[in-house]
Amino acid sequence: MRSSLPRVLIATITALIFLGCNSSAPKAPHAVPYPEWVRNSIIYETNVRQYSPEGTFKALQKDLPRIKDLGIDILWLMPIYPIGIKDRKVPAGATTSLGSYYSIRDYKAINPEFGNGEDFKQLVNKAHAMGIKIMIDWVANHTSRDNSWITDHPGWYKKDKNGTIATPFDWTDCAQLDYTNQAMRQTMVEAMKFWIINYDIDGFRCDMAGLVPTDFWEEARTELQKIKLIYFLAENEDKPELGKYAFDSNYGWEMHHLMADVTQGKKKVTEILRLQAKVDSTMPSRAFKLNFITNHDENSWNGTAKEKFGNGEDGCAVLTFTLPGMPLVYNGQEVSLTKRLSFFTKDTIDWSNKDKYAFYKTLISLKHRNEAIWNPPYGGTIQPVATTAPEKLIAFVRSKGKAQVFVLINLSADPVSATINGTTADGTYVNIFNKNKIILDADNRDCYLEPWGYLVLEGTGR
Repeated sequence: MRSSLPRVLIATITALIFLGCNSSAPKAPHAVPYPEWVRNSIIYETNVRQYSPEGTFKALQKDLPRIKDLGIDILWLMPIYPIGIKDRKVPAGATTSLGSYYSIRDYKAINPEFGNGEDFKQLVNKAHAMGIKIMIDWVANHTSRDNSWITDHPGWYKKDKNGTIATPFDWTDCAQLDYTNQAMRQTMVEAMKFWIINYDIDGFRCDMAGLVPTDFWEEARTELQKIKLIYFLAENEDKPELGKYAFDSNYGWEMHHLMADVTQGKKKVTEILRLQAKVDSTMPSRAFKLNFITNHDENSWNGTAKEKFGNGEDGCAVLTFTLPGMPLVYNGQEVSLTKRLSFFTKDTIDWSNKDKYAFYKTLISLKHRNEAIWNPPYGGTIQPVATTAPEKLIAFVRSKGKAQVFVLINLSADPVSATINGTTADGTYVNIFNKNKIILDADNRDCYLEPWGYLVLEGTGR
């Protein structure tokens, strides 16, 4: 019997039925939760080259007990792959260069500068045995200019106006990949799988994530999750859609720069909680920020934490642990790293200064035990606390159930005597740094803070 439906409609229905039965048809991405162990974790960024005089995985492995004692949960290793030799950048005043970690010559190999595959496997296994997760840096935007892909698959790269392989920015040691090429995309995902399957790594920090199409990251996350539940960190802030399906967190650069501007007198203290409210309203509900006062880029190119924050460094570090998001500790931060580490040459961290070790260990312990400051969506809400010195003091309470943390920081070079207005912060607390008991109520809401002073109070009851 001839159908009375128009041919176009019949064809459309047939196509839809076919697509519905075709298992190879692209599947829409869906949000996946990050691993439960991420909820109250601290990341420790590790520059293997500069970490020790040896600059090897074995030397790093020897220091794992100290890292564990500090309370670190996740080791993020800067790129561990062989570095391109062609067109290596040589820093001013130097005659040689070890090359940029981010100029990748082979996505499935180990930089011999750090050791070999067995050394890396032992590092991962030892870390896992101690309860420490390992995440590695992934550079998907570009390769070195002597990566075998250039000769074997030149069509995998973007071309400039002259028809030659393009260079991203002024990174003359790098070649720009072309994400319209499906074969390259598939090979890139397979390379990421390699490290999960062969080395059991726990996550990726994805370099320049915003320069790579969002749909690639969504496809990659979907495929990688089939092997293992991992943690995904995007080096990006201006594309919040990356956190909808692909990434669990992105960079808090805006907060980083704002805190520096506040300590330098360029911005007002009140802008910090205003920015936090903006972050809370724009971030996907399943994602959160990476909070930091330093990292490898900031340290090497823009200045040490002391250069950027001055005497407000510790107060801003407190914020990275108590505002919503995951805190980052850059290797050496816990021993007052006071020099800009060289990016292209050997420049070992000086570990002799121990003055901030207890400070960070105390903050890390608080992050672990107090649900109020766990990472979204597990952590508590944030409530601003009014004071009589809002131009100098930042004050807020974070709470979840019975868990409570009250933070009060003087972000000025002046001593401040002030009064806490209202009952928002009322309760019984313990100062996490000196264990003193403090009761805030109608009879006791006055406070005094030294220049750049801070209080972090853990609630014990209202």
